[in-house]
Amino acid sequence: MSTVTQAVAFPKAEVERIPPLQNGDRLTADEFERRYDAMPDLKKAELINGVVYMASPVSMEDHAAPHFDLISWLGLYRMTTPGVRGGGNATLRLPLNNRPQPDGFLIVEQSHGGQVKIVNRYIVGGPEFVVEVSATSVSYDLTDKLEVYLRNNVREYLVWRVFDREIDWFVLRSGQYERLTLSPDGYFKSEILPGLWLDPAALIRGDMATVAEMARRGLASAKHASFANRLQVAARPPS
Repeated sequence: MSTVTQAVAFPKAEVERIPPLQNGDRLTADEFERRYDAMPDLKKAELINGVVYMASPVSMEDHAAPHFDLISWLGLYRMTTPGVRGGGNATLRLPLNNRPQPDGFLIVEQSHGGQVKIVNRYIVGGPEFVVEVSATSVSYDLTDKLEVYLRNNVREYLVWRVFDREIDWFVLRSGQYERLTLSPDGYFKSEILPGLWLDPAALIRGDMATVAEMARRGLASAKHASFANRLQVAARPPS
């Protein structure tokens, strides 16, 4: 007498469903990153004080072109200042459920005395210099996000208010942001990154040849040469 053994079919384990990020979600940093990683086509989302901000469709004139011009300007400084790196739209890992994704930034490498760390390919801490392209003065770039950058020791913070045709440049002094005043000849000159000079009027009108010329003047200055030398002296060999 033969015995027929029937296979028992067990239900397949249900694949974990991860909720998508939504504007206004209140999440921890870990949950924000989990949902972000599950949305590979997502271009930009930020967590500011535990609240999710999703990017709207990006237009050419209001964001894409100004963003490109700012990154081009930052790139000139990075190319001629060993020990300084730059980036754009990279998530910063900051305390208290904050994951901003700034439009651009410059950092001094940790090996050269900089204040951020790169951990698992992410930046941990506030960069020395951050830039954002904003619409107007009521944007969260000048409210909640500004406070987050202040708390995390972002030394200088530039916001280009495209609709207002204005550029705000803040400098961290004695625990507060103060506006950087224009030089007598009408230019911005960074205090934390010597030689980083900007002609704001030229940038606003899209005259990148003049922006580049002013940038080159800053890079040829004695202060930039001294700063570059200090970075080289501070450099540590890779471990």
